[in-house]
Amino acid sequence: MNFIGAYTWEHIRFMLTGLGITLQVALIAIVFSFIIGCFLGIIRYTKLPVISQLTAAVVEIIRNLPLLLIIFFTFFALPEIGIKLSVMNAAIVALTVFEAAMIAEIVRSGLNSIDKGQIEAARSSGLTYLQTLQHIVLPQALRRMVPPMVSQFISLLKDTSLAVVISLGELMHNAQIINGQDVNFVVPILLLAAVMYFIVNFALSLLARRLEARQV
Repeated sequence: MNFIGAYTWEHIRFMLTGLGITLQVALIAIVFSFIIGCFLGIIRYTKLPVISQLTAAVVEIIRNLPLLLIIFFTFFALPEIGIKLSVMNAAIVALTVFEAAMIAEIVRSGLNSIDKGQIEAARSSGLTYLQTLQHIVLPQALRRMVPPMVSQFISLLKDTSLAVVISLGELMHNAQIINGQDVNFVVPILLLAAVMYFIVNFALSLLARRLEARQV
């Protein structure tokens, strides 16, 4: 092991660049998966004829597929039907699709956790179904969803490492490039990558715990 040779400023800067790409991809995927996941979760909760069943089927199919398969599909299969994406965009689309399905289930479960008595009371007081959903159900459900959503976003951040298979220049990709220079760099560089992942994910974990504690 060569810690001195591995931890040069050039290598550390290269690793930080990879971490920046990781965070960028994760942040974009988090935003889009949250929006899409909330929309799909609400559709499932409303139990609209046909639409809810189709949405549920799509969500369940995606949730039960390996993320790696979805990444391969977006980067290698979509060009076959005329949809060519850059490496970064393919990673973002794959992560968004996969995480949106996970968020949809969190949203559906959160909405279902609201006491039915509150819904019946709201409806009997004259509120429409949409007004009940907007003013009674969603505000309470969103507070309950925050901790599991943060945990899911932590998983998303870690899952960005799978994009190494399509050569996205994220943290693990850059670590592999440095490791290829000298076999003695492998342990030091992997330890550095582990520390970087830990710092970011531990910070998010603390946030999730604090938000969860506030719900008690």
